[in-house]
This record gives sequence, C-alpha cells and structure tokens, in this order.
Amino acid sequence: MASGAHSTNVDSTSPLLIDVTTEELETGLEQGFFTSVDLVNAYIARINEVNSTLNVVTELNPDALAIAAELDAERSNGTTRGPLHGMPILIKNNIGTADRMNTTAGSFALLGATLPQDSGIAAKLRAAGVVILGKTNLSQWANFRSTNSTNGWSAYGGQTFGAYYPQQDPSGSSSGSGVASSLGLALATLGSETSGSILSPSQSNNLVGIKPTVGLTSRALVIPISERQDTVGPMTRTVRDAAYLLQAIAGQDPNDNYTLAQPFEHPPDYVGACNYSSLRGKRIGIPRNIILDDEGEAPVLAAFETAIRTIRRAGATIVDNVNITSFALDQYLNGNSSTIVLEADFLSDLPKNYLSKLVTNPNNVQDLEDVSNFTQDFPPEEYPDRNTEIWDEAFALGFDNTSPQFWAAYQNNLEIAGRQGVLGLLTNYSLDALVLPTDFSAGLPALVGTPVVTVPLGFYPSNTTVVRNRRGTLVETAPNIPFGLSFLGPAWSEASLIGYAYAFEQRTNVRNQVQPYLVPNVELTDVVSKRKLVRRF
Repeated sequence: MASGAHSTNVDSTSPLLIDVTTEELETGLEQGFFTSVDLVNAYIARINEVNSTLNVVTELNPDALAIAAELDAERSNGTTRGPLHGMPILIKNNIGTADRMNTTAGSFALLGATLPQDSGIAAKLRAAGVVILGKTNLSQWANFRSTNSTNGWSAYGGQTFGAYYPQQDPSGSSSGSGVASSLGLALATLGSETSGSILSPSQSNNLVGIKPTVGLTSRALVIPISERQDTVGPMTRTVRDAAYLLQAIAGQDPNDNYTLAQPFEHPPDYVGACNYSSLRGKRIGIPRNIILDDEGEAPVLAAFETAIRTIRRAGATIVDNVNITSFALDQYLNGNSSTIVLEADFLSDLPKNYLSKLVTNPNNVQDLEDVSNFTQDFPPEEYPDRNTEIWDEAFALGFDNTSPQFWAAYQNNLEIAGRQGVLGLLTNYSLDALVLPTDFSAGLPALVGTPVVTVPLGFYPSNTTVVRNRRGTLVETAPNIPFGLSFLGPAWSEASLIGYAYAFEQRTNVRNQVQPYLVPNVELTDVVSKRKLVRRF
C-alpha cells in the first residue's frame, strides 16, 4: 500500500526513489549495489502501487526488463553509453516509439497505429542507454481538442490526478509526466510543450521543468500541434537531473529541419552549467505588467518577492519594472493571432508530420477531419460532453499554415513576444534573463520559441481555500499544492538558465519542504533483497 510517508526500509546503497538523483543511481550501478533490471522492477512495482488511484502511466514497455538486462550486460563488459546508461525514464504518450507500445495522444483514434521508426527523441534516449519504461497519460491531444475538458484527462488514459492533495488538478498537458516524476515512478520523465505544457505541470507537481528553444530537441514523430511552438523537454526533481536528460536529447536531427538551425555543432555542457555562483554579476529583469494579481495568487506573489531577495543575495542585479509595450500586452491578453497560428499549424502539421508517416493506421485517420469524425462517433471519446470546439474553430478558419493570412498572424506573434516583448526587454535593458512566477512565464516565450526553466518556489499555505475546476472533478488550489519560479532567456540560452535555476535551487531547497499525500512504499532495497533471497534458495 502507498502512504503519505517515505519508507525507511533502505540502506546506504539504495537511496529513496522519490529523491534519488542520476548521479546516485549511476554510482550504485557502477559499484554493483543494484542492476538496471532491479531499477525496472522497482519502478514498475511503484507504478502498480499508485496507478489505480492517480492514473499516471498508460503504457508499460513489455520489453523494458529485456532491454535493462542487455544494458546490464554491456556494463558488465565495461561498456556504458553515458551517465543515463540503464536508467528507466517515462515519456509522454505523444512521443512516438517503434516498439510494442502505443502512441496515442490519449485518443482511441491512434490505438494500434504503428510507426516506421522511433521518434528522434526516443532514438536519442536509446542511444544514451535509457530504458524507456513506458508512457504517461496526458491531456488529450496535448490539450488541443476541447474547451470544456480537464487537465490530465484523455479517452484512452482516463483522468490523472496530482499527489499533493486528493483529486489534485495535475495541470497539463504533460500531466502524467509531472505526477510520475514527482513520485519517483522513474528516474525522470519527458514532456512536450506548445504553450505551458511542461512548465505548468512541472510547477504543480513540485518539479524542475525545462522548456527548450524550439529546435533544440527533435519533434520528428512526436504527435504535433505546431511546428513553430512544439518542443520536448525534461521534467525532473532536480536541476542537475534535468541537465543530464536535456544533454541526452538535445542536438540535430535531419528529420526535423528546425534542429538544423542550432548555432552549435554539439550542444553546450548543460550539466557543467550547474554552478552555485551562476547568478553572480548577472542582470535579471522583472516584467511586472505581465504578472496579474489574480484571486488566490497572494501566496505565489509573496513567495516571488522572497525569491527576488534570494536572487539579489546570490549576486545578481535586479532590474525591476522592465515592462513589455502596451500594444504587446493588449495583443497578448486580448488578441487572437496566437490561436490562429496554433489552429492553422495543427491543420497542416498533424497529417503532414505524423498521420502520413504511419505504417499501420487501423482507424484510417488521414487528417484532422477524420480524427474529428472518429472522436464524435466513438462513445469512449466522451463527445459531446467533452467538445471538439478547438478543432471546429480550426476548420472555421478556412485556411492552414500555407496561407498569407496565417503568415500575418505569425508575424504579429513575433512582434508582440519578440521586439515588443521578452526579446526586446532582454536587449533593451541588457539583461541576462527575466524572472517570473511560473503561472505567468509560458505564454510569450511560446510565441517566439524561446526557452524557460521552472524550479520549485513554494506551496499554498494550510489556510488556503479549496477551489475546484468548473466540472467539480479536480482541485485546482488547496493547501500544499506547489508552485514555481521561472527563468526566461533568448534562444539557445538553456545553459545559462540552467545555471540560474541551479543557483536558486541550491539556496532554497524548496522541493523537500512538503511531501505528497500519497507516496509508493516499494523501494529499491526491497527488490534487491527479494532477488538475493530467491538466489539463496
């Protein structure tokens, strides 16, 4: 049975899996305290403990144990592929794999469909020696179907819940990835983001999340929304672990031409960027006019002010009130160009970059119209209770991303988020980065494809009023639910942002201040002890 307290059934060679780091697992594997097979067995047992309650993992890789055994054999022969060799990782169920797992985006429309090869991301994970343990649930179609659904719900995967309060809204769309990483159901997870889908579930699940520059990580055979905004990144318990995972997945992929625009032959040393002194001498700006004083935000804003003092004490210069232009703010809050770009891209990119690549396509979905028809006709998709309004609006546009009307909207995005937005602020004020509560950090960088790193900032206090979503099925705000702090920078500045996030994390150690209400009890030592007992007999 899972519980709200960490198991104490560990020894010095088997760290708690809810807290364990890449380097601790690497040391244990190198010294032979446990094997990759042990890790896979432990993580599967932990998933099985909580999955019926939290609905986090939709696919377990039936080949995971065999892959782990092969990687153990390589290690025994003196070969390792890198620091993630033999490490189990869960990935979001829109990241394609050419194996016995499904890639569905949470829809029955894609159940049983197969790919000619791994996605670029999955291929890089395997090359790094990662065991792809399984796939996590997500907000269906990465939150790009309904205007009245819920975070973490998909027809195929059901409703995911967060673990910091009963029936917690896990945020989305990388909902299962957030919950899985927070509970140590794998060493780490991968999510994808179009606008907030890594950052938001990372903060709501007390994690570090890296939303990379569009083009730093491959999107080839990842079920798309928008080629201009989609990106894949790590969701982990520490900044350093996020750096290790980003190191493994970053780099060029000939199947995603956006990655060919990278300004380096090889990605920077993201792990080496984890320096306690990274904030010293840096200029960090605060764009106050995009921090909205919404109801219930008082604890977040108070923690943010405390964070600013921490950043200043770490040696940074704080440049306050570096605000975006009034035109950019109005367009950001009230304009429709961002919606037009996503809808038009989705109409084009879904068939072009994914559906047309399928080797088998049991439901013969060739484009968004086919997907919509399937969704509306297949009862488990819960239509019309969960509508298809986003798709309906896309059809009503009357054009896709090849139209001049699309180009005008895209150029408006670049103006309001670029020259008059975050990029303009970075340039005009000679800033190294911007800092914001994560609640307000995703939207503008999404429009220009620039990176953001979120790190735990705090938790809602014990006197917080419980607020449910409009369906009444999820708790959006409640005591102990986490929130985050984000560092924003220009394109390709991940190494710098990782450094700033690390410097903040090491000074605050927010993550361990509150524990989830539900934690798996199975630990690595249980699996190792059982294996040794079986051998004895």
